[in-house]
Amino acid sequence: MSADANSCPVPPGESLEASPTPLTTAAEDGAQHAASQDTKPAEAEAEAEAEAEAEAEAGKSTSSPVKPEPKPVPEPALPPLSPAEFREYNRLAVKMEYFHDHFRQTYNMIYEVARTGRRPMGMSLKKFLDEGISLVGYLEAHHGIEESYLYPILARKMPQFRTAAEAAAMSSSSSAGGGKKQKQADCELLRQHRAIHAGMDVFEAYLRACRNRERELEMSVLKDKMDAWGDVLFRHLDDEVREISADVMRKYWTVAEMRSFPI
Repeated sequence: MSADANSCPVPPGESLEASPTPLTTAAEDGAQHAASQDTKPAEAEAEAEAEAEAEAEAGKSTSSPVKPEPKPVPEPALPPLSPAEFREYNRLAVKMEYFHDHFRQTYNMIYEVARTGRRPMGMSLKKFLDEGISLVGYLEAHHGIEESYLYPILARKMPQFRTAAEAAAMSSSSSAGGGKKQKQADCELLRQHRAIHAGMDVFEAYLRACRNRERELEMSVLKDKMDAWGDVLFRHLDDEVREISADVMRKYWTVAEMRSFPI
């Protein structure tokens, strides 16, 4: 027999060559393993998001529902006024605007002189100072008449003209059955009066001191003293006329009542 003594017998049906693991199969296995590793964080993140959404939905179902804010109820449309009715309802506003225009014109004239240093042609310094002092006097008298006569009449039906005492009295009568009383304040128009007079008093004192030669008139100083109350004055002149215009007055008063106003 010529067979090598060191050779191993090979079982029938098998080859002497080893069967190596196919390279393509190993690569595919590695890629699949890497892909499975990559998808694990994404899957975990998706699961966390799903759990968070489920918790949020559960919280919504257990918490009390949010009530929608009530929509403001629009005021019912009023029938159109005839020309005669409009004139009657607008009568106070027309009269008030006549006085207010005079106040605006005088204030603007004085302010323009203070801004530029140039008085209107033919106006002496004394006349200029007197114009400013007269404006203060007119406004004081005007506001005094309003607060003594006009506002108390309007306040019977219109809260925008009531003093703190009037508002408190109205509140007490309407809540006679009990309940906590709210602290009342003067209406906005009256508060504007106070603000106007606070600045106007300083303005007047300066003009009088200049007219009495106690101080020298400086236009920049005069302008500053007018700036202190000019904005509230002009806002008040507009607000007051708007509150007694036909569109507002018709909500509170009849035509017959408007005719009985002593103004």
